[in-house]
Amino acid sequence: FDTVEANIKLGFKGDERDYGVGAQILRSQGVTKMRLMSNNPTKRAGLIGYGLEIVENIPIEIESNVHNERYLKTKRDKMGHSIMKG
Repeated sequence: FDTVEANIKLGFKGDERDYGVGAQILRSQGVTKMRLMSNNPTKRAGLIGYGLEIVENIPIEIESNVHNERYLKTKRDKMGHSIMKG
């Protein structure tokens, strides 16, 4: 199973992460704007939804290889991640 399939088989959504606690911690430390290093559009939307401003989204470039190819394909095809290389 890939990550999404495994979560669903366990009775969860494909990705149940919630960025609220992290966003609250950042806000409590005075962070209101940030540069986000991520390929995950859900993470970006989640942080914005909790009141943080993403001033720049820096994609992470990842080389595909025999060990991570299926994992990266799942992230791209099932989770909407922007996979830059490979």
